[in-house]
Amino acid sequence: MDGIIPLWKERGMTSHDCVYKLRKILQMKKVGHSGTLDPDVDGVLPICIGRGTKVIEYLQDSGKTYQGEITVGFSTETEDASGQVIAMKKITELIPDSKIDQVMAEMVGTIVQIQPMYSAVKVNGIRLYEYARNGQTVERPERKAEIYQLKRTSDVFWNQETGTVSWSFQVRCGKGTYIRTLAVDIGKKLDFPAHMSSLTRVASGGFTQEECYSLDEIKAFMETEETTFLYPIERAIEKFTKVSLTTAQYAKVRNGVFLSHAEIGKFAREEIIALYYQNQVVSLYQQHAEKKQFYKPIKVLRNE
Repeated sequence: MDGIIPLWKERGMTSHDCVYKLRKILQMKKVGHSGTLDPDVDGVLPICIGRGTKVIEYLQDSGKTYQGEITVGFSTETEDASGQVIAMKKITELIPDSKIDQVMAEMVGTIVQIQPMYSAVKVNGIRLYEYARNGQTVERPERKAEIYQLKRTSDVFWNQETGTVSWSFQVRCGKGTYIRTLAVDIGKKLDFPAHMSSLTRVASGGFTQEECYSLDEIKAFMETEETTFLYPIERAIEKFTKVSLTTAQYAKVRNGVFLSHAEIGKFAREEIIALYYQNQVVSLYQQHAEKKQFYKPIKVLRNE
């Protein structure tokens, strides 16, 4: 089997757990996910199998959409609800909606985030969460993130008993964005410790919540030899310009031969083009850096 499975990851599981279980269900080894989801987060997790693993990077480059809840009044070591509380500052009066909305609007665009200690980012070859579990702290790298949309989706709730304020939100963002850190940074702008108290990823890699299947559903399909849950590799590269090949051109492409502008047309130098033969993508090409009149292969997907 080759293709992409839009999996709905349940809370309490790691992304690696999902890959491990799918390898057993599908009885195949070539399985990989397109973007880690924390155990406390549920949602869309595109899984690539067989030749589909060759397009993981293009799924990762697609935007993601999350729905969640921010709680202001205390922060945790993991920046989410599962971590130990490390700072508290009781809220004695309701924060105005207008102030919250203004702060969230300021976060839209290109922002800089400091990687959370409980993350898989490596520093000196060691993952940050390993340092954190050993009680060590290290200088963490900064990373730019793109926030396309960030909005409050509920009323602001003030819990006078706990001295916290919470509200629901939705965010559309680029790859590599830490939503936990986004929640913490919003709290800092409001002058309060904060954390992400709930999170669900509702879209990723071009797939939505409505298209997803659970592990149990996939297992049931496999028992009846049904593969409705499997989407074609082409789904991952829909954003690229499509070029249909003749039989003669395909004979060249399957062997990685350069193609000239005269053969397939001229496109923007930075643009990746998807070459199709008989309605299936066979290779991704891009203009050659030196020989600008030619396109060269950057990813061969099929060559049988």
